[in-house]
Amino acid sequence: LNAMAEAAASNVVMDELQERAGAVIAEVTGAEAGYVVAGAAAGLTLAAAACVAGLDPAAMDQLPDTTGLKNEIVVQRGHRNAYDHALRAAGITFVEAGYLGYPGAGGTMPWQVEAAITERTAAIAWPVLDTPGTLSLPEVVEIARRHELPVIVDASASLPPRSNLRRFIAEGADLVVFSGGKAIGGPQASGILAGRAD
Repeated sequence: LNAMAEAAASNVVMDELQERAGAVIAEVTGAEAGYVVAGAAAGLTLAAAACVAGLDPAAMDQLPDTTGLKNEIVVQRGHRNAYDHALRAAGITFVEAGYLGYPGAGGTMPWQVEAAITERTAAIAWPVLDTPGTLSLPEVVEIARRHELPVIVDASASLPPRSNLRRFIAEGADLVVFSGGKAIGGPQASGILAGRAD
């Protein structure tokens, strides 16, 4: 609270502050770049938007209307969760891969993720969930690389351990979202997005 009060009394150029904060995030996570976001959900929305629009200002301005843009994100059925809406807010549609239910808890085979990829695919989502039978991050990254697709990791509740700040980037994730209001101890409506500079 004291740090927030001190910061509130300062006058800074927000672009410069965001650039410096991004450099610190990149250093801490091992990513190329970082960005402060208004919560992990906002980070997921920005990650999806980045995968759909890239660096095209006209495409950015068009969102959440994704007409004519790659607007599908592949996700394993066992990874669907309540925060899917944060990715969908960018205008994407999920394409599910894998099974649910019998036998066992279901599961995903690598070929099912491959089969879900089309010319409309913008990314593959991989939330950190302990779901039996789902493919690991390295397995998903391997598939994504073959198709030149980015992988978005929702690591919002994945701290501790501190090593997770670097783990997902090291395992090949292109964009990773962490909550700033959980174990990091920042304000509840804060988070970080780390990943590729583009």
